Amino acid sequence: MKTVGEGIVTVPKIRKEYNDADKKAIEKNFRANKILVCGIGPDEYNCISACQSAKEIWEALQTAHEGTTQVKQSKIDMLTTEYELFNMEYDESIQDMYTCFTSIINELYSLGEVIPRNKLVQKILSVLPGS
Repeated sequence: MKTVGEGIVTVPKIRKEYNDADKKAIEKNFRANKILVCGIGPDEYNCISACQSAKEIWEALQTAHEGTTQVKQSKIDMLTTEYELFNMEYDESIQDMYTCFTSIINELYSLGEVIPRNKLVQKILSVLPGS
């Protein structure tokens, strides 16, 4: 981009005006674009096909997978409630219970919500049936 006039309007540069830094930035954007596009499936491609830059692609994919900050917070709230109400079913094996528990914890972790290990241990011990 270049500034025209008294700094009021910015317009894209033409190719003749590109300097070395511009060329490197374009090349990096092209490579990042290709890496992102090659790593996604056909359904995801439909979400990003209109994106022009790697940054736009990344943001579109991030929104598609994580949702907006409000959606992300809602997911965290829902999973936190699920964690707090978690209990072992009467006819459930310890392995099945632990798999379900780990799934909840991993989803929370992927959303940036980390529960300290001592709290996790306390929760597991509290839901185990008495002997």
